[in-house]
Amino acid sequence: MNVKELIEEVQRCRAYGPLDREIRAVTVNSRAVREGTLFAAIRGETTDGHDYIGSALEAGASAILAEQDVPELFRGTWIQVPDSRRGIAEVADAFHGRPSDHMMVAGVTGTNGKTTTAFILQHLVNRARGRCGLIGTVHYDSGLGHKPSSHTTPDWIAVQELLAEMRSHDCKGVAMEVSSHALAQKRVHGIRFDAAIFTNLTQDHLDYHGTMEDYFLAKASFFDHLIEQGGPKKPAAIINIDDPWGRRLARSLDGKLEVVRFGMGNQADFRATGLRISMQGTQFSMTARGREFLVRTPYIGRFNVYNVLGALAAAWSMDLNLREAVAGMAEAPQIPGRMQNVAEAKPFRVYVDYAHTPDALDNALRTVRELEPRSIITVVGCGGDRDRTKRPLMGAVAEQHSTWTILTSDNPRSEKPEDILAEIAAGMQGERFEVIPDRRAAIARAIELAGARAGGGDVVLIAGKGHEQGQIFADRVEPFDDVKVAQDILRNWVMPERTREGGRRPER
Repeated sequence: MNVKELIEEVQRCRAYGPLDREIRAVTVNSRAVREGTLFAAIRGETTDGHDYIGSALEAGASAILAEQDVPELFRGTWIQVPDSRRGIAEVADAFHGRPSDHMMVAGVTGTNGKTTTAFILQHLVNRARGRCGLIGTVHYDSGLGHKPSSHTTPDWIAVQELLAEMRSHDCKGVAMEVSSHALAQKRVHGIRFDAAIFTNLTQDHLDYHGTMEDYFLAKASFFDHLIEQGGPKKPAAIINIDDPWGRRLARSLDGKLEVVRFGMGNQADFRATGLRISMQGTQFSMTARGREFLVRTPYIGRFNVYNVLGALAAAWSMDLNLREAVAGMAEAPQIPGRMQNVAEAKPFRVYVDYAHTPDALDNALRTVRELEPRSIITVVGCGGDRDRTKRPLMGAVAEQHSTWTILTSDNPRSEKPEDILAEIAAGMQGERFEVIPDRRAAIARAIELAGARAGGGDVVLIAGKGHEQGQIFADRVEPFDDVKVAQDILRNWVMPERTREGGRRPER
């Protein structure tokens, strides 16, 4: 593909130099430049790609895409754009043959629920149409197998490469998580969506966005993109209107997009009532566009009902048969690290959940309480080098809903685990907690406490890391998987021979 063909869809660009040059690769990394490469100079958080244009030219770059004016006496091919991020997104889309035009594409954004909703959508499209790709936090699935996920939403070029790979594997659709970071950085700008789901908005990522208002505006920009994306698709906005930010978003989109509202109130187009939650799953009645359905799912918890509603509404908006989609929910897959039960054959339950925000932890613990356990033992921490304001909030939520809380390390990065744990403990008023920085020891302690009661019935919630398989320190990443660690400990667990009736109060 030559430069002229690549830039036909690039908005507000000015091209200098020969346009018949063949482009065999596009990159934002000057170290990856070879002859035949288009190099895009991106202004990042800490570095500016414009500083590496010289290195890219020395390495043989055939074209430069940049925000700066073409230098005097420059004799190569230079594409000037007002925003390099938008520019490279449009170039990558063209370079890979506009793959999103050839598949159903559903994006999911929000603070919590993105992963579960995307997994459900992939499952529903797989059943209805055949192969469906997945892009998200847990892994990427190009239709013929999984690969590790580097980011929830990959960069401008990598995401188009994934979509092109899915198309080549005959995927009929793709379900993808769309993070606020990706939206702020315009990583999905070159994608045309059929549906966009807003799950909720609660405190997270304020270290990046600064305020909740700016965080919301980043999420809302996804729907502005739908309005402006062009092409033959008529996208729908699927919005949780039980969330106050969702109600605001829905009002702002009326008359601009097709808006499908979901929730548990009377104004919802997809409405759930009559929830029945057990350790085996959840069932509820759903009213959707004047029709009634009984929905059965293997997921536990009220918050998962919202995820199911959002996925079913998106499936309906993409013309999947709604009754068949509802039937398919009974066979929905287990989501790695999302209320994942890892103690099936024990007299107590152990759940691993990715809950790493105050709202997500509150939802997870409320779900556990609805199961009516004898006691709840929570293992929780907070990541280092991230929003510090949520730490005492996490402690307060854990204390409110738990019988006993164990504070432990969770990806401390460059911070001292003890300092992070002290900030979490600052939000706790009582003495129903202990601090065990070593995460394996903390999980072992929780299982020991749950297994010490005669008759069982306790629940352990291991929160924060979910599907993650590493513990991030300042200078290294150590292998660590909450699910595997808990399973290893549970394999060696034996019923205590003698247990004091009613259990014992944990000692600090």
